[in-house]
Amino acid sequence: MRTFAVGVRNDKIKDAVELMKIGITCYPTYGGSGVVATELGIELAARGHEVHFITYSQPFRLTGREANIHFHEVAVTNYPLFEHPPYDLALATRMAEVAEFYELHLLHVHYAIPHSVSALLARQMLARRGVRLPFITTLHGTDITLVGLDRSYLPITKFGIEESDGVTAISSYLRERTREAFDVASEIEVIRNFVNCDVYVRKPELVAAMRGRFAYEGERLLVHLSNFRPVKRVQDVVKVFAGVARAVPARLMLIGDGPDRSAAEYLAREYDVQDRIHFIGKQDNVNELLPLADLMLMPSEMESFGLAALEAMACGVPSIATRVGGVPELIHDGENGLLFSVGDVDGMAAAAIELLQDEDRLRQMSEAGRKTAQTDFCTSQVIPMYEGYYERVIRRDRGLE
Repeated sequence: MRTFAVGVRNDKIKDAVELMKIGITCYPTYGGSGVVATELGIELAARGHEVHFITYSQPFRLTGREANIHFHEVAVTNYPLFEHPPYDLALATRMAEVAEFYELHLLHVHYAIPHSVSALLARQMLARRGVRLPFITTLHGTDITLVGLDRSYLPITKFGIEESDGVTAISSYLRERTREAFDVASEIEVIRNFVNCDVYVRKPELVAAMRGRFAYEGERLLVHLSNFRPVKRVQDVVKVFAGVARAVPARLMLIGDGPDRSAAEYLAREYDVQDRIHFIGKQDNVNELLPLADLMLMPSEMESFGLAALEAMACGVPSIATRVGGVPELIHDGENGLLFSVGDVDGMAAAAIELLQDEDRLRQMSEAGRKTAQTDFCTSQVIPMYEGYYERVIRRDRGLE
């Protein structure tokens, strides 16, 4: 890796180093942005960088035992004066404290609101003391397509994006959507989501040992993974599965939890398939569960990328998904998965039945999905893109290019 000058204070430029000290802020709960941010930190730490997570709780995919990773909790004090504790201000303060104490080279914040604005405040606070702290904002989807377009948040979202020292988006779709919605003309680098292809892989011996927990011999196993928010359309997952189960001996594994779980449970009883569905909640070993399945269902109303589908593809599990957002940048219809219009439950069910009854085509699609993940979305391809972008932002902040 190339070296670059690391200057923490304007009047004190340190020796050139190869490795970076990176602060990462994300929502630490289940959801695409938190998963990507955490996995990015893990991969960067494995490559020797020093990573500092700054957020209100430890990201769920961290064990606390990873080398080169540090967690800094953002504590928010509840005063009677505040109806809602000001997390964004506490976050900015903690960002500044950690950045100065550990001499971070940059902050990388995931999800624009409120993280980019908190990072901007931290940068301004430190600048008054002669400390440089550039920050990069990664846009993940609903921070742009949903939250950011709320009139209450649109101006501050646009401001946070434009004031960032660097901006990345997880798909070309999201980049163009951001430019259109917020009239942003500045650079937005597309760095797509990624998967560790050595971790997300089908291991026949593990599948043989675990699959029997979820499906009997001769049954097909379908899977859905999400945070069960309305945009994920979990009810459509149940409807599609009910259609499949009428024609093919099958079971469904639902990984995750969220506000629509009870609605999905109710619908499962209505369709009389509750005894064929495993609601297994939030799980840390997703990489072991996904390879057990034959097919992934992702009928989302919107996906700026489709990380769950990528993780499944890496495990050799093709997806039936909706043709929305950035999904077509990942799933090529008829090759490594199948795409349908939002709400086309009957079409998805019919396609799933046909695919599950055609072993050769299912195998070909499985192999194509694994190849797509290995060729375009593995950590070995994507993490160096982040490293190169970090370096460019730091050098630009230092006036070195």
